[in-house]
Amino acid sequence: MKKVSVVIPNYNGKKFLGDCLESLEAQSFTEFDTILVDDGSSDGSVEYVKTHFPNVRIISLPDNGGFCRAVNRGIQTAETPYVILLNNDVKADKDFVKEMASGIHKYKKCFSCSAQLRNMHEPDKIDDAGDYYCALGWAYALGKDKPVGACQKEREIFAPCGGASIYRKAVFEEIGYFDEKHFAYLEDIDVGYRARIYGYKNRYLPEAVVYHAGSGTTGSRYNEFKVRHSSRNNVYMIYKNMPMAQILLNLPFLAAGFLVKYLFFLKKGYGTLYAKGLAEGITMAREGKKVPFQARNLKNYAKIQIELWVNIVRRLRGR
Repeated sequence: MKKVSVVIPNYNGKKFLGDCLESLEAQSFTEFDTILVDDGSSDGSVEYVKTHFPNVRIISLPDNGGFCRAVNRGIQTAETPYVILLNNDVKADKDFVKEMASGIHKYKKCFSCSAQLRNMHEPDKIDDAGDYYCALGWAYALGKDKPVGACQKEREIFAPCGGASIYRKAVFEEIGYFDEKHFAYLEDIDVGYRARIYGYKNRYLPEAVVYHAGSGTTGSRYNEFKVRHSSRNNVYMIYKNMPMAQILLNLPFLAAGFLVKYLFFLKKGYGTLYAKGLAEGITMAREGKKVPFQARNLKNYAKIQIELWVNIVRRLRGR
């Protein structure tokens, strides 16, 4: 029985799929299944994969329901204890699957592990070496644009980057799957945060390497879709994962962080969109459900809170 499935969400990503799937065919470890979840693509993605990669299992969804819906369908379909999520715009190093599978298997309380994402166009630079979240309400990728050599230490992280990560499937049944209200953006931070509340850990595996084109689906680092969805999802994520007392404790930090972000996006011409996203996030929070507070998780909340403060310093120092 195979232990790993690779799930690739795809929406009009035909131009990336050849390199991505060829890199999986060249893996040193071959005992894994590949599942492509297509979100109603109109660019011939499904036909291309059927013709050129007949061993890939395809789940065709009727329309674009977002990253979260796509990966949830893939995870639920997988018949393996571990599931790797892989963006369509990455090329995997030949030992990627082996390193991911062996890495998570070593740690019994590990929910997920993040690969080392390198910039495909500048492969000597890091694109993501693990994701972090801080009390300012900022999510950020550690090591962004730094030399590869600066991010070679395996460590615990706040959450993995969903673009190249592995998950212990059974834990989803306990903490819930990716929240489909997110559609896209911050969903990886959210599910990693949830796992932390339940006492699980997330790790960064520098020996598991992929090369990431970046913004393969949305097209740019900052755009209307990304700015609006990121800001609304951030508000929703805070409300959902923090008990009210913790929200009040962090409110001064959050207010400062959101103000700085607003001024940043205002300068880039997205100020109004960012503010609208925050308002939509408040509406989502009112309609959504909070993670149930359980006294037995109080120690985990305390650990997370300390890390949220520490991560402010880490972010400001660029470490």
